[in-house]
Amino acid sequence: MPKAVQFKANSIVYFKGDLNESIYILKSGKVVLKYNDIETGQELNELIQTGEFFGVKSSLGKYPKEETAIVLQDSEMLVFTVPEFELMAMKNTRIIMKMLKVFSNQLRRIHKQVRNLISSGGEQSLAGPEEGLFKIGEYYLKRRQYKQALYVFRRYLTFYPAGKLASEATRNIELAESSVQGGSIPRAAAPVLESRGRELNDVAKSFYNAVSIFSQEKYGEALKEFNKIAEQNSDEEYLAKALFEIGRCHFSMNDFDKCIAHYTGMIQRYPKHPDLLDALFYVGNCYEKKGDANKAEGFYTKILSMAPEDEPVNRKAKKALRMLKGR
Repeated sequence: MPKAVQFKANSIVYFKGDLNESIYILKSGKVVLKYNDIETGQELNELIQTGEFFGVKSSLGKYPKEETAIVLQDSEMLVFTVPEFELMAMKNTRIIMKMLKVFSNQLRRIHKQVRNLISSGGEQSLAGPEEGLFKIGEYYLKRRQYKQALYVFRRYLTFYPAGKLASEATRNIELAESSVQGGSIPRAAAPVLESRGRELNDVAKSFYNAVSIFSQEKYGEALKEFNKIAEQNSDEEYLAKALFEIGRCHFSMNDFDKCIAHYTGMIQRYPKHPDLLDALFYVGNCYEKKGDANKAEGFYTKILSMAPEDEPVNRKAKKALRMLKGR
């Protein structure tokens, strides 16, 4: 059964980028969704009306939230798990029709924005969707919007793993990842990306191929590929990346005990792993899903003691603690 949850004014329901699978219906109060326009990058606000649902697309699609949900005044919401929402929708065709109408309007708006984006700057229209998707990634990369660029280039590899621009897409993923993690794009590549840099080595190509498989939700197959990279142990950088992704595969397959055991071993072996805090969050989330709220709280609290306030994992841990205590 869905839970009725109270939210105080100025609190956050979820942040953009959160792996939050809950779906919300606003019973009373006021909530606004903040997100960036794909065409202009401008921050937009969408006010949720009483009785409306939100957080649906990302939850049903199993990808991170695309917006931040902020409570403007004290509110009460019904919080659904995906199975609970699907069951309600099947019993209420009005809900399904409303969802289709909302999604249809959003898709038309996004299609128009993408079309404008591709044809902007006086450039000739591209030949097809493959080049169009790649160009959107370049648009974000040129403007140093690295997280958006990562998302687009990874989607490119999902749809076109053997595409004619696949090697450039994997290279651009590496550039964007370097910047997200605190590095910088080489000066020659930053403004117009005319210099594509060195080719990725075989281990890097294997890694991004596995990332593409993971993004297609083929978690078992992706796990095998990441394990191969870990067993080869021929590239320290991609070994570390693969070890983290192995844990994500276990989590996505609901193998929570394996996920906990794997990340525990990884942290013991690599106490300074670049994804240490995110690994701790997954461990806490595993305990939460296993019903061990005390251990989950301990891991979320540990993250707060280690992560700076502006780190996304800090915000995720705070939200997870609020949700635990609100049960």
